[in-house]
Amino acid sequence: MKSISDTNFSSCVKKILSVFVLGISILIFSSSIFELRAQDKNWLQIYGFVMTDAGYNFDQIKPTWYDAMRPSRLPAFKNQYGTDGNTFISVRQTRFGVKTSTQTEMGELTTVFDFDMWGVGADEGQLTIRPRHYYAELGHFGAGQTESAFMDLDVFPNTFEYWGPNGMGFLRLPQVRWIPIKGNTHLVIALEMPGVSADLGVYSDRIELADVNPHLPLPDLGVHYRQAMDWGYVQLGGMLRNIQWEDQSPDSIDLSGKVVGWGVSLSSGINFSENVLLHLQGIYGEGVENYFNDAPVDIGIKNNFSDSKKPIKGVALPDLGIVAFLDVTWNSKFTSSFGYSMVDITNSDGQAPDAYSKGQYAVANLGYHPVPDVLVGVELQWIDRDNYSDGFNSSATKIDFSFKYNFSHKILF
Repeated sequence: MKSISDTNFSSCVKKILSVFVLGISILIFSSSIFELRAQDKNWLQIYGFVMTDAGYNFDQIKPTWYDAMRPSRLPAFKNQYGTDGNTFISVRQTRFGVKTSTQTEMGELTTVFDFDMWGVGADEGQLTIRPRHYYAELGHFGAGQTESAFMDLDVFPNTFEYWGPNGMGFLRLPQVRWIPIKGNTHLVIALEMPGVSADLGVYSDRIELADVNPHLPLPDLGVHYRQAMDWGYVQLGGMLRNIQWEDQSPDSIDLSGKVVGWGVSLSSGINFSENVLLHLQGIYGEGVENYFNDAPVDIGIKNNFSDSKKPIKGVALPDLGIVAFLDVTWNSKFTSSFGYSMVDITNSDGQAPDAYSKGQYAVANLGYHPVPDVLVGVELQWIDRDNYSDGFNSSATKIDFSFKYNFSHKILF
């Protein structure tokens, strides 16, 4: 676990201020480019929460993910991440956002800009700004960074753990979308920023692969339709991807290739009563791992030794994900959430024996709300990892205490 130096703290503060100023400027500009009407219906909302997680991990996980539970970040071999048993305290879930609604001659203009402090990518493991939404919607059209049309955000249960069920669809990315049907029952169609991840497997040290580069000429196509019911809803989602790669090496071997990535998602929220909600989701596809909450790679390598010109080839990896969680409101003070999620990947024969193959995730919690907008809770978390073919298995159990303070203020104009 890294401490925060004065330099990093100063840099973090500068980032917060610069991103905040940029966001407010975008919101003001977007509100001013349309002729206003019915000004009493226009509003700006500032929202977010301060959240602290503290607990003990009885096992081990990748150090930069000390405060999250991702099965893919568990050890791939014995003691990969040192000794079992670590205490943690984290504030990285803390969030700040601004949302506006402006009535225009073309319909309602809504804008959303928010961020949390959860570093990923080059900032993995750090306390730093991570933009979540830069999104605007006018009438039936939207553009910016928001959740993929393939996913169902309402599947996310009322858990305290940040990353959430590994088997659900979860990805935010830049996109343009059309919403021909709006409301509780709705249809969303989106062209989304393409991206791809690949596992070079047992050939990762071969120089022949150094000149193979991704080629993504088309956006990903995401869609979902939700039908609202008296008891909840049912949602069907789809994803279609064009994934290509080009071998730019002058040698005689041609490792270029392409695949069609596709996925289907079926999800539902079932209200057994006002106090009991069941979240369900099942996803199956090939080459859509990037759209899962925790699945490492879209493309794996398959041996093709019968063809001397193309002795190996890339294939889209099949992937199955399931989610089943129950949210319960016991009374005005106490709530709970508990359930299970799983990802199962069909690996290709060119992947390494310790490649990630299956992950499991289970959580149970009890939350106490002493006053509105304040939560104190305890959560028991468990994750598990199976490798592809070497028989290795690892798991982690964690106890987490969460303290959350929500804030929200709406300004009419």
